[in-house]
Amino acid sequence: MSRDPIDPPRPRRPPSVERVLAAARPATIGRHPEAVVAMARAVVGEERARLVAATAAADGNGGVAREADDLGAIVVARLEALEASPAAARVINATGVIVHTNLGRAPWPEAAIRAARTAAEATLFLELDRETGRRGRRYREAEEHLLALTGAEDALVLNNNAAALAVAVGLAGRGGVAVSRGELVEIGGGVRIPEIVRRAGARLVEVGTTNRTRTEDFVEAVGDGRARVVLRVHPSNFRQHGFTEAPDPRELAHAVHEHGALLVDDLGSGALLDTAAFGLAHEPTPMERLGDGADLVTFSGDKLVGGPQAGFVVGRADLVAKVRKDPLARAMRPDKVLLAAVAATLALYRAGVAVRDIPVWRQIAARLEDLDARARAVAGGLSGVRIVETLATVGGGSLPGETLESRAVGVVSRSPDRMLARLRAGSPAVVGRIDHGAVILDLRSVDPADDEALRSALEAALAGLDRRG
Repeated sequence: MSRDPIDPPRPRRPPSVERVLAAARPATIGRHPEAVVAMARAVVGEERARLVAATAAADGNGGVAREADDLGAIVVARLEALEASPAAARVINATGVIVHTNLGRAPWPEAAIRAARTAAEATLFLELDRETGRRGRRYREAEEHLLALTGAEDALVLNNNAAALAVAVGLAGRGGVAVSRGELVEIGGGVRIPEIVRRAGARLVEVGTTNRTRTEDFVEAVGDGRARVVLRVHPSNFRQHGFTEAPDPRELAHAVHEHGALLVDDLGSGALLDTAAFGLAHEPTPMERLGDGADLVTFSGDKLVGGPQAGFVVGRADLVAKVRKDPLARAMRPDKVLLAAVAATLALYRAGVAVRDIPVWRQIAARLEDLDARARAVAGGLSGVRIVETLATVGGGSLPGETLESRAVGVVSRSPDRMLARLRAGSPAVVGRIDHGAVILDLRSVDPADDEALRSALEAALAGLDRRG
């Protein structure tokens, strides 16, 4: 006998939340009751939705409701899964881009990891003076390292360079900030220099042209009072060629100061070592720009510095004191874990072991013969895998156009996208690139300790993929 179409079947009802809680109770003792109730409600709600969908799809037959014991077991399993939440998926960066923004930028030095763990596990003298027992300056170790490394009078650590730049240009108040039209760049994530200036409460004053800006252009802006601050943006993530001109840093600083204005120099990536010593173009250092007369210099901590994400403001003590008091600076200050990790990273520079102990510099400095030997070890015995001469880049918006000779293992495949997908799906995941139809895994951006895992991942991917398909 068929059911009246105007009287549709009602879905079966799941057990009540109370019954599911009773079933789960023995295994949830010790957990916060509200958390258990919330999970039980979610599980019962999902069961109800499943039954409704099953009833509609079965055209009247409906679904079978699971018992309270079954749903109670689901509640317990989900609570336990949350408690043992796995760490972020581990990835081997074989792209040849050393500081890969999409892969988390710079891997931390071991010293920074240890310092962060210690800070996370225990209390520390964050804002308490060890000698007097009274409240003091917020954890100064990282900032003291910056003074020693840059020659600045004072320093401030914030949570990224955009924050550092925002508080620095905030010194203009509601006045103008003069920026060359050729430096009105996007620094990443859709954030642009004009937006940072405006959000800081200042007024943007554009000077010069896209390709040529002279000292006189800035002098005109500060001389007639339109600008209180001159902002130089170092082209760390782009490059201009051809008919171009930019002011000499020392000449510009002198002219700006003659008119009572301030000069802020944003270096973007920042570098505490001479990049030219590694076969790259010279990247201006904070010490050089301060020496040229900049009042404040800002730069990142997680690019060429090679540590955790951070932004540094270094320069005149009176100006750093002002930006430290800015409410925006408080909103953007890092926590104790980040400060400890930054301090540990900077300490490696002062100890003279940055090239040895900071992964970014270790990879930049890696010798070609060592990369070749590593590539041969990874590829050895794997059918269809060959050694490839290639070029790596620093990445992370650093040293645009600059490359380093490198070695990679390459796999020619009719389905390179499928091969990359299989490598990304492995454990650990491997991220490479495609070049002329071949899958390329560049050893310069891979930590030598990961070579064996890289070989195993490559072997597994090859075993599961018909390269002819």
